[in-house]
Amino acid sequence: MSTAHLPRRTFAIISHPDAGKTTLTEKLLLYGGAVNLAGSVTSRKNQRATASDWMELEKQRGISISSTVLQFDYDGYRINLLDTPGHKDFSEDTYRVLTAVDAAVMVIDAGKGIEPQTRKLFEVCRRRGVPIFTFMNKCDRPTRNPLELLDELEKVLGIGAFPVNWPLGTGLNFRGVYDRLTHKAHMFERAVHGAYVAPLQVMGIDDPSIKDKMDEGIYEQTREEIEMLQGAGETYDQERVLAGTVTPVYFGSAMNNFGVQLLLDGFVEHSAPPGPRKVGDRLIQPSDPVFSGFVFKIQANMDPRHRDRIAFVRVVSGSFTREMTVIHAQSGKKIRLSNAQKLFGQDRETIEEGLAGDVVGILGHDILGIGDTLTEDRTIVFNEIPRFTPETFAYLHNPQPGNAKKFRLGFDQLLQEGVIQVLFTGTGQIKTPMLAAVGPLQFEVVQYRLKAEYGAESRLEMTRWSMMRWWRKPGADPDWLPDLPGDTMLATDSEGRNVILFADEWGVRHFTKRHPDIELSATEDFAPAVTPASQQA
Repeated sequence: MSTAHLPRRTFAIISHPDAGKTTLTEKLLLYGGAVNLAGSVTSRKNQRATASDWMELEKQRGISISSTVLQFDYDGYRINLLDTPGHKDFSEDTYRVLTAVDAAVMVIDAGKGIEPQTRKLFEVCRRRGVPIFTFMNKCDRPTRNPLELLDELEKVLGIGAFPVNWPLGTGLNFRGVYDRLTHKAHMFERAVHGAYVAPLQVMGIDDPSIKDKMDEGIYEQTREEIEMLQGAGETYDQERVLAGTVTPVYFGSAMNNFGVQLLLDGFVEHSAPPGPRKVGDRLIQPSDPVFSGFVFKIQANMDPRHRDRIAFVRVVSGSFTREMTVIHAQSGKKIRLSNAQKLFGQDRETIEEGLAGDVVGILGHDILGIGDTLTEDRTIVFNEIPRFTPETFAYLHNPQPGNAKKFRLGFDQLLQEGVIQVLFTGTGQIKTPMLAAVGPLQFEVVQYRLKAEYGAESRLEMTRWSMMRWWRKPGADPDWLPDLPGDTMLATDSEGRNVILFADEWGVRHFTKRHPDIELSATEDFAPAVTPASQQA
């Protein structure tokens, strides 16, 4: 089989900050043969950054801010790994990436259990029916009881949990894992700084050498837990895994490479292949011969020397070939895809072809925007990218009038990338733009990139608003506006939809009581888009 036609697996890794997402990403690349030496994340501020991080701000902060696409071949599969931000202020970039994957690996710190951001990202996956594989990380440190961790998955996230393997000890006594599907114990040895593939011994659970390597009490307790799991708990059900109602659970330590290959092997075997996408009442199948795909991410200036702009396209159906001509569904124009690349950090390689599930980076073509469709069939227009409700709001000012052109150029480009949302406040023809973000780190990224990439200083003015709701009043005149209390503000989003800003949850409840005839929504679905001329300009 040609490597270009290998079956695809396209996934993202989700986690709470510091659970080990970036470390696991790099170790999957190590086991996948994409890198020869895994870097230590904990010392990256003094050494090099990880393979997937490229932005200077990421290197300074030791975090992943923007999402990167990594591709490698492993065991007869072509893997598309979409690396997502790992900071507590998850941006919309993270959520948009989850629209482009067919599965997710959820990393949990086994010493802490489920944390707030993990839960938030899990909910995004659940709403889309994305299969989730769970990696209980840091088993070489003190952990919570494994049975408690499984119970928490089921009670807090409401998902069935099937432990594919079981830890043989924890903390300093962690020696390996027992694979419940093959009935084999995998005993690990530490590699130097986790930089190389860990030496491994595979044997039966009754092998005397296992007892020799484990504390007798811990060994007997582990045997009891394994036997108990055989008679209780979830059974492995591939259909439920693919439906996202059961998560296969793997234990290990990404830092020391324990259990990483078992996770990778299990994922490629049991995960979902590229699936169909809806267009109205139609299902566009991966096997459909007509090429189609959608833009889920735009990134400018990844290479500061060239001022480039890359639109990341998830291929949904058909096959991509370089130099092909496709239709940009939003404008109806035909464009030629002559400059297509795949990226590995800042390294680039020209892509000649791609199949459903692949992610293709298209250079140039300023016409492309987030959510746009590229296709050979004019009737295909995807609607895959949701708008997420922002939770923090600020005005961005230009303190240097002489830099107005640079400021505006950079500001417009970042808005087109979807780095941040924009609202418009004020009445009449004059509207004032207000930045809106899921988390405040997005403001920092905007200011950093304006300065680093466009030479434009900026000043941020935070507001007191913390909640936004789209609104409508059925039967009312289109120009009708409600009489608002002093703790709220009217605005419109970039599509001309009416929104109200609130300082807190109490304000929402107070407004609802005062205006029971006005409908509020945390999503924009029910509000028609009417872009006013003042905002089109």
